Amino acid sequence: MLSDKQKETLKSLARNTIGQELGLATSTLDLKDPVFHQKSGLFVTLTKAGELRGCIGSLVAHESIAKGVEHHALNASFHDHRFSPVNAEELDKISIEISILTEPVPLHFTDSKHLMEQLRPGKDGVILRTNGHSATFLPQVWEQLPDPEQFLNNLALKAGLAADGWQQKGVKIEIYSVLKF
Repeated sequence: MLSDKQKETLKSLARNTIGQELGLATSTLDLKDPVFHQKSGLFVTLTKAGELRGCIGSLVAHESIAKGVEHHALNASFHDHRFSPVNAEELDKISIEISILTEPVPLHFTDSKHLMEQLRPGKDGVILRTNGHSATFLPQVWEQLPDPEQFLNNLALKAGLAADGWQQKGVKIEIYSVLKF
């Protein structure tokens, strides 16, 4: 979907956007390529020394890829409630990963065992929705939680439910894939 040059431009856009917010000098980027103006859900994930430092995004394709990268890079850096805001001294130590999402599709299952059998660890991003609660894990989370039951338990906790909340009647599960770089 994206060339290596386009991927590098988007990563530079994320870093420049964060740098500008911190008052650092940044370079000018050419964002005329039509691919940057396509709409897509996406997430920006920040890590420092291999540890999560911020992750914010949108499942819904309501803005262009370029605008989404800018918006979510700022939110991951300064508004992820789990972390203190990024500061200028650490920006060079932060790795930036961008995940562009496919459109989520509903997963139909008869029971919790059937659901776990359908999930593809390492490939599927998963959205859990029930009674006003929702949460998602990108496919990359499978690296830390490779067991489907453990993955779903943690997703339910993230949604503000009990660990077994994903087994409740009426839970809706959607899956998606990502292009990550």
